[in-house]
Amino acid sequence: MAYFAVSVDSPETNKTFAQNLGVDYPLLSDPTRAVAKAYGVVDEDQPFASRWTFYVGVDGRILYIDKQVNPTTAGKAGARKLAELGVPKRAAARR
Repeated sequence: MAYFAVSVDSPETNKTFAQNLGVDYPLLSDPTRAVAKAYGVVDEDQPFASRWTFYVGVDGRILYIDKQVNPTTAGKAGARKLAELGVPKRAAARR
């Protein structure tokens, strides 16, 4: 399983954001909004990216899209959805 976030902000802005919050996952930049447009997260009527979570299978197919993401509960909600989708739990990585 891989986990990452995509933002329409610049790489510099994302780097500062990640450092300030201590983000421990990749934060990718899409400043041209090409990927965001392709996934329907932004369009002409919605210039700011919606906060959606895409669950993508190992075959590259989208299994589920959560369009009601709440940042304060996203971690637990994501873990529940992964279990519903049959993604096995892995032992926590040691640091």
